[in-house]
Amino acid sequence: MGKPTGFIEYLREIPVDRPPLERVRDWNEFHHHMEEKKLRTQGARCMDCGIPFCHTGKLISGMAAGCPVHNLIPEWNDLVFRGLWHEALERLHKTNNFPEFTGRVCPAPCEGSCTLGIISPPVAIKTIECAITDKGWEEGWVTPQVPKTRTGKKVAVIGSGPAGLAAAAQLNQAGHTVTVFERADRAGGLLMYGIPNMKLDKKDVVLRRVKLLEQEGVKFIYNANVGDNVEPQIFLKEYDATILCLGATKPRDLPIEGRNLKGVHFAIEYLTGTTKAVLAGDPASAVITAKGKHVVVIGGGDTGTDCVGSSIRLGCKSVIQIEILPKPPLERTNDNPWPEWPKTLKVDYGQEEAAAKQGADPRTYLTTVKKFIGNADGAVKELVTVQIKWDKNEKGQFVPVELAGTEKTIPADLVLLAMGFVGPEQGILDELKLERDARTNIKAEHEKYTTNLKGIFAAGDCRRGQSLVVWAINEGRGAAREADRYLMGSTDLP
Repeated sequence: MGKPTGFIEYLREIPVDRPPLERVRDWNEFHHHMEEKKLRTQGARCMDCGIPFCHTGKLISGMAAGCPVHNLIPEWNDLVFRGLWHEALERLHKTNNFPEFTGRVCPAPCEGSCTLGIISPPVAIKTIECAITDKGWEEGWVTPQVPKTRTGKKVAVIGSGPAGLAAAAQLNQAGHTVTVFERADRAGGLLMYGIPNMKLDKKDVVLRRVKLLEQEGVKFIYNANVGDNVEPQIFLKEYDATILCLGATKPRDLPIEGRNLKGVHFAIEYLTGTTKAVLAGDPASAVITAKGKHVVVIGGGDTGTDCVGSSIRLGCKSVIQIEILPKPPLERTNDNPWPEWPKTLKVDYGQEEAAAKQGADPRTYLTTVKKFIGNADGAVKELVTVQIKWDKNEKGQFVPVELAGTEKTIPADLVLLAMGFVGPEQGILDELKLERDARTNIKAEHEKYTTNLKGIFAAGDCRRGQSLVVWAINEGRGAAREADRYLMGSTDLP
């Protein structure tokens, strides 16, 4: 630690965002970059606490506390403070294959577990991480690392989300011949089509990394829908090992009256189509468009926020976001102590943009939707909401209870269901006769990743359920390690 008193002397500072009313006119990333002097000052705030929970990566109260990939955060904070950027990048790449992804889209559980955060705003870890990796690319330090020797073993990775990409990268570096099967037309999974371009640039960030993996020897096969135009049995016959990184892509539905009306869509359909239109250079050509419509987003997580931001850019007439949970507090409550993830109110980019356009935060809390109402053409025109409270049922479980007299009808030309995902799609699991857990995820023990089929491993959301990008990278790396051990008898992969 180069500055023992840095955490006392310096205040937390993060990059300013582009003004909301400016950035909603395009699809470019909305963050500005910080100058190096300020970044080094932020690195100096890391206090050499002796108990760096920031990189522990544990689950506490069911949520991530610290970094799931165990980033060596105090080390590269100190290196940035000293101006040793290349060394900082080397430390970062030791644990994280894709810091340019996590530095942009990770909610930073590391900061929630920062020891300084007990008494002051935490160290700006996510900002520093993103700055390190961006500088590495800008300086030409990130180059293809082609394995010197090959093992002769063939490995298939099904799915190219963060878990699949991490597994492919690690196994390729171990010398295996890796082929990634992706059912979409581009790699990245939800990194490509589930997160909008203004939050994570596709061409300059995601596809740049994919190109590097190709240069290192990883082969990608696109439009390869296993169970449809790709026979699942080939993975048992033609590959020495297979890692399933299918994601949890089955969205949670809302089976209420009017659900089948035109204009009611899953959020992932909307976001995928919008990103494809943006990549084609014509956002207005999106199949599902918000232009001139009253948009209602049902769901309060990151996906809901992304729907809000996308709808504003596409020229919606209005947008509101309905959340069934209560409004979070501004500060930690007594039952949410450090180092747990702080369950406090956050105003993300989408809500900030909606407030700038409409004059208020678009979210409404403790509210659910009772039914959709259609017009003569079978398209949604309104929906009925009702306020709720959370009470315990006879089993002691908290359940929503409607409050009488609180029903409200609001206009809705486009409804986006952003209520999360309930598990992986079951087709390939059925065909391969894979065992599943009670939540329909592939049954495979954490840190082992082995399924009931020899040589078949599972990692990421299809194994653990919907989770963070950083957990997917953790699992992809772990599955690669265990697959390498299976193939070679031992492994040097971390």
